[in-house]
Amino acid sequence: MDRKIKTPLTKETVKEIKAGDYVYITGTIYTARDAAHKRMTEELDAANGDESALPFDIKDQIIYYLGPTPAKPGQVIGSAGPTTSTRMDKYTPTLIDLGLTGMIGKGRRGPEVVDAMKRNTAVYFAAVGGAGALLSKCIKESEVIAYDDLGTEAVRKLYVEDFPVIAVIDHEGNNMYE
Repeated sequence: MDRKIKTPLTKETVKEIKAGDYVYITGTIYTARDAAHKRMTEELDAANGDESALPFDIKDQIIYYLGPTPAKPGQVIGSAGPTTSTRMDKYTPTLIDLGLTGMIGKGRRGPEVVDAMKRNTAVYFAAVGGAGALLSKCIKESEVIAYDDLGTEAVRKLYVEDFPVIAVIDHEGNNMYE
């Protein structure tokens, strides 16, 4: 089924999304890859789990596992294809427990991530790898909001319109990869 959703991604909306749905996202999403996830986790640990230590309010948000290429003149962002999600698996359950409701990447997720998704009502979307140039056309705004020193792995706040993804693991644990 095709679904159009707007962010923030509430648990009520997550419950409507089923594995296999084609979803078009409009609104704010955030980017973070392995280095940013590691730093966010370190900052959470240093703050004794206080989520205000994170660079953005994680509740009802979507993180896109993305490290874009530099933008060419006149572009908002360079190529914006997904990175492999398993590299974030050791950090993701903590973020889901704090209210993260959506993730965009490519590839399988570990059982700890799926358990956290079921426990907290979250969804995992896949973006098409190799289509980064096309995906970047759906990104209308891009702003580095944290960890600028990480370069392409800095945390970005994006505004997207009709960003195409496929729900591959839903909040009940139904998994297109299995």
